[in-house]
Amino acid sequence: MGNPQRIRERAYAKVNLTLEILGTRRDGYHNLSSVMQTIDLFDTVTISKTDSNSSEIIVTCDDAQITPEINLATKAATVLREHAGASMGAEISIEKNIPVSAGLGGGSADAAATLRGLNKLWKLGLSLDELTEFAADIGSDVPFLVRGGTALVQGRGEDVTMIAAAKIPKFLILTPEVDLENPTAKTASVFAHVNESMFTRGNLTHKLAARVRSGGDCPPEFFFNQFGKLAESLFPGWGGERDGLVALGARDVLLCGAGPSMFTVPPSKELGTAWHLLLTTVHGKQVFLVDPAPAITESPES
Repeated sequence: MGNPQRIRERAYAKVNLTLEILGTRRDGYHNLSSVMQTIDLFDTVTISKTDSNSSEIIVTCDDAQITPEINLATKAATVLREHAGASMGAEISIEKNIPVSAGLGGGSADAAATLRGLNKLWKLGLSLDELTEFAADIGSDVPFLVRGGTALVQGRGEDVTMIAAAKIPKFLILTPEVDLENPTAKTASVFAHVNESMFTRGNLTHKLAARVRSGGDCPPEFFFNQFGKLAESLFPGWGGERDGLVALGARDVLLCGAGPSMFTVPPSKELGTAWHLLLTTVHGKQVFLVDPAPAITESPES
């Protein structure tokens, strides 16, 4: 292929089908155990060569609250350049569709897409496995999001084991309007409320992972999120939003990541469509009805 001047990558959001906290690490972070799944809700990351041979990294985003300084795409570009010993520059433009600080991994997805895109633009020839290794230096969800699909994720997020695609037809995701004091530090704030009584051994995660691996179905009663215990106290009004979904007929409503978004698996495509229509048009809620997204595979130009 010729030398591409512009690369466009989809940055897929994620949900945690399970999320367990195993304990505190020596580095101050927590060991987690989670079955994660990407979904067909994505930001678009466009990466272009700079006009000159400048080594400057220029990051822009159509959401003004995400400045270049806090944008994980900026960190991803810096980390990749250091690991690859490169000195090239790039312009990175992000169109947001994933709600910000919502528990859907939007910033991490943008970082993962930046790694994939810069690898192509700069012709570094790195494999997705190599990018996944670098990703651990950027953020906990980034290693998984380099590939996405369905995976068992452990440790701080750096231990990613791909498994067969989970058999889930649709996700209905509701992102409630929550007034966060500091949205960009939301995850750290949630983790600050974790205590030893919330630690588990990861059994629920491994049970679901084994079921998915063997080609079994993925019943919602197997889903679990330990942060669910904190949601109502950390996010005012969260319980009422969840109860609204339950009133529609949703059987299991789970927190997405560290929240405040929540998801359910509609019992049928028709009901999912009806719920989505009702919640968006009648109640004015921010709701997404989405498919699972498959894992990203190695591309010829990477």
